[in-house]
Amino acid sequence: MKFFDLESLASEQGGEYVLGLKDLHSDACYLIYGILQPHEDNRLIRPGTGYEEILCAVGGPLLLKIPGGNMLLEKGHAFHVKENDSFFIANPADEKVIYVLAGGKHSKP
Repeated sequence: MKFFDLESLASEQGGEYVLGLKDLHSDACYLIYGILQPHEDNRLIRPGTGYEEILCAVGGPLLLKIPGGNMLLEKGHAFHVKENDSFFIANPADEKVIYVLAGGKHSKP
C-alpha cells in the first residue's frame, strides 16, 4: 500500500497528475486527478486506443465541449467516454474545480 498526495502532485505537474503505470507498476487501471483554475479552458480529454474513462466532477460544474454541443457536468455527476473519443473541458466558475478521471482497459467480446 502507498499514499499519494494527488493535489500536490497535480499542482506540481501543471494541473493534472496521472496515477498509473509509473506509480502502480500496472497498466490495468489508472486515475487522473485534475485541477482547473478559474475560467481555464480547453483541457483535452481523450482515452487511448483500448481504454475508456469515467470523468467525475468532484467540484463543479465542468463545461464539457463535446461533439454536437456543450453540456454542464455538475458536482458529483459523471460522464463516460470510450477509446479514441475526445472532447475538451473548461471551468466556467470563479473558483478552481477538481475532477477525477478513472480509466482502464476495456474488454472486447
